[in-house]
Amino acid sequence: MHNTVVIKGNKSGLTVFLDPAPPFEQLLSDVAEKFRESARFWGSVQMALTLEGRSMTPAEEFAVVNAITENSQIEILCLLDRDLNRSLRCEKALNEKLMELNSRTGNFYRGTLRAGENLEAEASIVVIGDVEQGARVTARGNVIVLGECRGLVHAGAAGDLEAVIVALDMAPTQLRVASVQHRFGEKHKRLGKGPMIAGVEDGRIAVKPLKKSFLSRINFI
Repeated sequence: MHNTVVIKGNKSGLTVFLDPAPPFEQLLSDVAEKFRESARFWGSVQMALTLEGRSMTPAEEFAVVNAITENSQIEILCLLDRDLNRSLRCEKALNEKLMELNSRTGNFYRGTLRAGENLEAEASIVVIGDVEQGARVTARGNVIVLGECRGLVHAGAAGDLEAVIVALDMAPTQLRVASVQHRFGEKHKRLGKGPMIAGVEDGRIAVKPLKKSFLSRINFI
């Protein structure tokens, strides 16, 4: 599979970019494989889905949604598209579900954090959006950014050296885990392609591609 399926986080959930070139059956197989391989990373979540890059019939869209849900624990709340009425209904359903999650766990934040904004969590936190330069996220547990991380992120703020920071696009100014920190400057150089994970190794912040061997360390408690 050669980048026929690309997954990115957005403010409402996930955007899946689909290559228009391959036959649909092959693409469907690639979608299944992509989400099967990353199932433990996403965990059990409820999100809106946007499909881009390829024109599809409603039946094909339904098949893609099925491929995702059957090969992961993701529940697709709705599809976002250019149909204004459907998008409005989707946004309403998503907002209601996220409010329910927030009231029950406090572990999800939907939206982009901009310069000067601070987000603090007493447990782990999932940011469904970007963390821009000048923004800050602090959590006693892990921090998962389903978007671009360009600001300061502090995981394990109560002293947990086992905490980790994950981002779909890692280009931070500073990362901290417990009392260990590393500054990356203001140039926002990406620290790798695709999802990256940062944690403490040998007393330093280490940033590596997210692989299955790391996934068992991530929890949302």
